[in-house]
Amino acid sequence: MRPSGRKLDEMRPVSVDVGFTKHAEGSALIKVGDTHVLCTATIEDRVPPFIKGSGLGWVTAEYGMLPRATNTRMRREAAAGKQGGRTVEIQRLIGRSLRAGVDRVALGERQITVDCDVLQADGGTRCASITGGWIALRLAVNKLMKAGDVISDPLVPVAAVSCGIYAGQPVLDLDYPEDSEAGVDGNFIMTGTGQLIEVQMSAEGSTYSRAQMDQLMDLAEKGVGELVAVQNTATA
Repeated sequence: MRPSGRKLDEMRPVSVDVGFTKHAEGSALIKVGDTHVLCTATIEDRVPPFIKGSGLGWVTAEYGMLPRATNTRMRREAAAGKQGGRTVEIQRLIGRSLRAGVDRVALGERQITVDCDVLQADGGTRCASITGGWIALRLAVNKLMKAGDVISDPLVPVAAVSCGIYAGQPVLDLDYPEDSEAGVDGNFIMTGTGQLIEVQMSAEGSTYSRAQMDQLMDLAEKGVGELVAVQNTATA
């Protein structure tokens, strides 16, 4: 039995509030169970120096957690004067995951920055950030297309979900009680057609077999399919 009472292949409830902030070109508050992430997308008519003049667009991301996103207060990274290694790793993951679903030629020579701020954490913050970040990106690109600045749609859906082995069973969408006790956990980032972008898997005190990995892949495909359906509904 999972702590939440969910079935092994059952996602947490997912909801999205689009247009959550006034000023960003795209914004969404995504809730995956008790993990809540505010995602905003900002369009800029510039690109990093290494692609300037290439005609290619760029998508990048930043990630952070509020001090009381967790059960004890964390010091703000700004107060420490630098980002932690975990933060840097996660925001790079978000950026390259979203870029994998972008036709950068069709986007044109402009940059979209996706900011993901965790308001409340209960496991799976990076996956929620990627899934909600894509929604914010979709809304921003919609504005470019409506204005005629982008002619052909440069995006394909991208979503992410965690899977793991908890109490010897493969489970979908780990919350914090499961994540902290899982023998194996992984993050699966995929396109809406099931193409893999990135898989992060690690054993935490126990190893796993190829058959178990295949089981987790199957769960991840199911979860991503459900998340893409949420994305499509939210941005319709």
